[in-house]
This record gives sequence, C-alpha cells and structure tokens, in this order.
Amino acid sequence: MNPLDFLISPAYAQAAAGGAQGSSMSMLFMMPIFVLLMYFMVIRPQMKRAKEHRALLEKLSKGDEILTSGGLAGTVTQIDENFISMEVSPGVVVRVQRAAISSVLPKGSLKN
Repeated sequence: MNPLDFLISPAYAQAAAGGAQGSSMSMLFMMPIFVLLMYFMVIRPQMKRAKEHRALLEKLSKGDEILTSGGLAGTVTQIDENFISMEVSPGVVVRVQRAAISSVLPKGSLKN
C-alpha cells in the first residue's frame, strides 16, 4: 500500500485518467475560437492604435506643441519626410524621428 493512498483515493485517480479522452471535433471548434479571441483582444486594438498614430503624424503642422516618447516636449519648427525639428527652449532646436512623437499637446501647455 502506497503512503499517498490515505490522501488520494486510488479509485478517483483511475477514474480521472480514463475520463481525459477528448474528440478531435472539439479541438476543431476550439482553434477558431482562440484565433478570434486573439484577433479581438490583441491584433485589432494594436491596428487601431497604429492607425490613430499615423493620423496624428499626418495632422502635424508648424507651431504645434508635441511630446516625444522619451518625454521631450517642444514646438514644431520644421517638418521633413522622416524627421521633425522641434524647439525645446528658445534657441535650442532638436531633430527627432516622426515615429518618436507620442502626442500633440494643447496650445499653450508649454508656457506653464
């Protein structure tokens, strides 16, 4: 007699081992459900955020106050195809990539 027989009944362990058989049809139904779940919980929200970021970058214009993903805030002075020049303080101009822009700040927020 095994010392663990007092904790777990051998009859329950044998019944659980035999009941673990499943059909392949249930697996065929579960796979599309998992794919749809991944699409709606991960892929679709990421695509929506990327679309909003592209729209934000297209609307940028000279004079906008922006915040980079690194936390640098400034005013847009020049816009190129891949880079944006922004003035972080009077006389200090920094060039950053367009993709580094995280948000456009409301007008006058840098004065405070």
